[in-house]
Amino acid sequence: MSKLHFTTKHANEATVQRNWHVVDGTNQTVGRMCAKIAAVLRGKTKAYYTPHVDCGDFVIVINAEKVVFSGNKLEQKVYQNFSGYPGGLREETAKDLLRRKPQDVVERAVKGMLPKNRLGRKMYKKLFVYVGAEHPHTAQKPAELKF
Repeated sequence: MSKLHFTTKHANEATVQRNWHVVDGTNQTVGRMCAKIAAVLRGKTKAYYTPHVDCGDFVIVINAEKVVFSGNKLEQKVYQNFSGYPGGLREETAKDLLRRKPQDVVERAVKGMLPKNRLGRKMYKKLFVYVGAEHPHTAQKPAELKF
């Protein structure tokens, strides 16, 4: 009696199909939207997901200034940035950061949900966040991603 021997197929850079998606941030809750974006960037929505390979898609986020926070996070959430020097800790509320640099809110949320290694940095480069409804990636024919 012979044994059947099956091998698991792993994705690699040659076999990965990358698609482009566009997400409209209008009235989307920041954390929920960014968690789903992070899953698409990692490739977890694909059947051939492989943890050690970047098999995710490109994601374009438009209308980043129209995202919303749940609860009192707009006033209470604090973003910190440290320069590395004594007294160099800068703090900014979510309301101020959303007014000053709205794309940073989405970028920081997604970056925190990706792996903290060189693979995560490679995945993060596939995220494009824009203020307003215009983006320069129309040639890639991005498909709309609904949540």
